[in-house]
Amino acid sequence: MQDIPFISEGYKFMVTEAPTMKMKEDKNGELAPVADKRTGTIPFVVMLFAKPRPVEGRRPGKGEEIKVTLATDPGDGFDEGTYVELIAPVLNTWQTTNDEGRITGSGLWFKAEGLKPAGLGAVRDAA
Repeated sequence: MQDIPFISEGYKFMVTEAPTMKMKEDKNGELAPVADKRTGTIPFVVMLFAKPRPVEGRRPGKGEEIKVTLATDPGDGFDEGTYVELIAPVLNTWQTTNDEGRITGSGLWFKAEGLKPAGLGAVRDAA
């Protein structure tokens, strides 16, 4: 399954690395932007610290750093330490198998249409 929508309001997200263009090493060993296969646009990536919001009667969660692929450039103002909300977040799964068909690795990766400052009404995703 791909692009599974999820509700992210149960987490606080803090930028740990500002958004940058998604890059990949080409066959010459040089970094080049990666275009989205469906849209042709250049996605961005941002590193966020995701920490569960406190819930009364429960021990607070620890949180972890996640990488989120953004559909477009989120614009300025998303520096390290900024609290943000994800616009239309989804998650995807991946797995690798060996020659015998056994699963050798699996995981999740996160995507969103964009970012907006936490607690503010202004949407900050590029058109």
